[in-house]
Amino acid sequence: MSELVSSAVRHAGGVTGFHVTVRPGQVVIEVSDGSALLPHLRPPSPHTPGGFGWRLVKTLAPTTFIRFNRSSKTITATILVS
Repeated sequence: MSELVSSAVRHAGGVTGFHVTVRPGQVVIEVSDGSALLPHLRPPSPHTPGGFGWRLVKTLAPTTFIRFNRSSKTITATILVS
């Protein structure tokens, strides 16, 4: 899911790790970045561009976990496929 990577680059100091695991019926994507800040939903606004990334991730991968280290995090998103 490219949105996790682009958000890490734009908002979290860049990608520090990336891993994809394909299992029967699902794809698990892990993206690590250099920020311990939580991603958050921004209210939609016709006056401010963007703001759809985390909403898109949570819609496509409702099973999403965040693991924190001291100054970084890893987001694990599981997408179900058929």
